[in-house]
Amino acid sequence: MNLSPTLPPGYEIRTMTAAEFEPLWDKHAPSIFDDNSQVFRVFQFLSEQERSQSKELREGMGTFYSLRLGVFFKGEFVGWSAGHQESTETYYMRNSAILPEHRKKGLYTCLLKSSLDFLREKGFQKIYSRHLALNNSVIIPKLKAGFVITSLEVNDVFGVLVHLSYYQNPLRRKML
Repeated sequence: MNLSPTLPPGYEIRTMTAAEFEPLWDKHAPSIFDDNSQVFRVFQFLSEQERSQSKELREGMGTFYSLRLGVFFKGEFVGWSAGHQESTETYYMRNSAILPEHRKKGLYTCLLKSSLDFLREKGFQKIYSRHLALNNSVIIPKLKAGFVITSLEVNDVFGVLVHLSYYQNPLRRKML
């Protein structure tokens, strides 16, 4: 599958393992998300027992399908999209970003298209994401790609979030 449709010269999108992805995400995510939102880092305030219990619960959930796509420019990591399966039909697109110096080149739109194509091939019927209500740089491209607003959420960690959902089946999209 061509994961790099109509990207500018020098750019590519490729799948990544958790071991490849996590260190790069850890390096760049705080500069993308912490500057643009109110983020309450819950785990900083949990007791050791609560952290241990949370880890056990997470490990006991089993293995769900995960997708990690990296955007690279001349071999350098410049963006990503990551998420995971939530049910037999639903995929949660957890977060995506393009580093500021690589924005306004259509990379996010290509990354979104690649993600949707890949998830369609896997058989997911519903893809959804949650965004800060004022994050128009992500909300607008997703609406243009066929996502629809399906709910609002007030969250203790992130504040007001907009839920966007994409339905692979045309009839389900029409019903919405």
